[in-house]
Amino acid sequence: MIKSSSEPRRARHYPGVWLPVVALVASLTASLKALLKASFKASLIAAIIAAPPPARADDAAAVPRAKSSLPANGNGPLPARSAVAHKAAIASAYPVASQAGQEILAAGGNAFDAAVAVSAALAVVEPSSSGLGGGGFYLLHRQSDGYETMLDAREKAPGAASRDMYLDKAGNPIENASIAGALAAGIPGEPAAFDYLARKYGKLPLKQSLQPAIRLAREGFPLYARLQGGIRYKRDVLARSPDAAKAFLTANGAVPDVGAIIKQPDLAVTLEAIANQGAPGFYAGRVAADLVAGVHADGGIWTLKDLAAYRVIERKPLIGEYHGARIVSASPPSSGGIAVIDALHILAGFDLGKYDSATRKHLVIEAMRRAYRDRAIYLGDPDFVKMPLAQLASKDYAAGQRSSIRTDKAMPSSLLPGIESEPVGMQTTHFSVLDADGNRVAATISVNLFFGTGYMPPKTGVLLNNTMDDFSTKPGRPNEFGLVGATANAIAANKRSLSSMSPTFVETPKGLMIVGSPGGSYIISMVLLGTLNYLDGMNAADIVKYPHYHHQYLPDEVDYEQGALSDAEIKELQAMGHSLKVSGRQWGNMQVITWDYATGKVDAASDPRGEGVGLVY
Repeated sequence: MIKSSSEPRRARHYPGVWLPVVALVASLTASLKALLKASFKASLIAAIIAAPPPARADDAAAVPRAKSSLPANGNGPLPARSAVAHKAAIASAYPVASQAGQEILAAGGNAFDAAVAVSAALAVVEPSSSGLGGGGFYLLHRQSDGYETMLDAREKAPGAASRDMYLDKAGNPIENASIAGALAAGIPGEPAAFDYLARKYGKLPLKQSLQPAIRLAREGFPLYARLQGGIRYKRDVLARSPDAAKAFLTANGAVPDVGAIIKQPDLAVTLEAIANQGAPGFYAGRVAADLVAGVHADGGIWTLKDLAAYRVIERKPLIGEYHGARIVSASPPSSGGIAVIDALHILAGFDLGKYDSATRKHLVIEAMRRAYRDRAIYLGDPDFVKMPLAQLASKDYAAGQRSSIRTDKAMPSSLLPGIESEPVGMQTTHFSVLDADGNRVAATISVNLFFGTGYMPPKTGVLLNNTMDDFSTKPGRPNEFGLVGATANAIAANKRSLSSMSPTFVETPKGLMIVGSPGGSYIISMVLLGTLNYLDGMNAADIVKYPHYHHQYLPDEVDYEQGALSDAEIKELQAMGHSLKVSGRQWGNMQVITWDYATGKVDAASDPRGEGVGLVY
């Protein structure tokens, strides 16, 4: 568990010594010596990043604030509140998935049972974004004792996977090898998460919580415009897999009309096997045999042993603090939590309210740049690599990062020490659940790109992920989301690839937000913006529709949605040195629940960019 100090870093006085000044002078002296031995640029930037900030920097001074309301140890939930009755809520990417969760809550289930129902329903009605062939992260809070955990149900590399498996003999990436075909698929984790959630945290039998999804798969649902667009986009890929074509295309291979009933009888049978047998219904027996046979037929390397060995792992969530708010988010192999917390800690030293809108956005962009840089260099599967998480979540480290930010000028990413890179919306889903007892779930699940590989092993109804592309197939080479990575995220047998998924709880003495979004590399920046907006007093409906802007270190440019930047802001940001690129599409599909402790008022909102719904009842 990462601990965060509840106070900003300040100068402390001892007889004859002012510690930050001494540390700064010592650090700069060492850096000046280094200048004699190395290039000016590299040494200067290293000094900027490593040096502690001065106690009184004009642009980056620690902002005096009231004492944090976080508990003394920095880890536990905020102090107990007087009980105020509140309603339950679910926000997900499609109405029938939210309704599936509502059905299970009405039957006496808790938020964790509802999470199973919503996940499984999304696997049926939003197959472009998640499914039994994928995985993800479930952030949990149990209200009775304040216990918080993250279920890591991320896909794993098969046992026969190797570092250079997607490179040719010359060491160059083989085109599409990590995204197309069964060789691109990791061992799925979502079915194991269903079983784990139900057994350890739920109140109802797994079989009961899976009934809404089984019904949707067997009886079908009407095709909606967003899913039809996804099918049209991947029609050629789906057509190459007979079972996928049977599920999502017409008999003559065309894209079905909106309103056509989509039935998936093979998926219903697989869901029933999980309902009756738990995880072994997927990871062993007939389903496992069909999966492995189908994977091998398409050139993949799964084995029955790979499936049988899959386990959900409970990991401690990451915890940070921003202006008295407690931030609980996903831990590695998700990079989302550490990046969001790192960016917030950088921004905590600026009084954002005193700046004009363009400068505020500039500072947020610069925080994003540095958080994504750390993601690229340091993060990977914690079972395989040692990561400096305490340093990355440290407020002192953030202060060093902050000291390299100017309020009037962008810093090119090439000036930040990092990895060498070659020149060079999204396909995930999120839902949020709050029950009437205060239990809560933020879950982000995925098959990676639209419909994953697009390949469905015969008789399973399961679309395979292409999450192997989330590894660094070659250090410095961007993946499909433009993200670069280093050796920490290199491919290895049974390893879990780095992810940007960022399910998050934001809690203040006044209330709570449950937040997350799909969006590939954009997820971290969207959750960061959502958190800042919530803490600025924005309501759930406005948070999810807020226009986004984004910077991910490399490529060195600011992507933004139409409406995210005014004409005046565009001119000012360009004058600061930012390279701007307006997006030709919208990204994300954020799902937010807010809870006001004083009144008990609960709001649930689904991003209007999608077709989801937030239910409060």
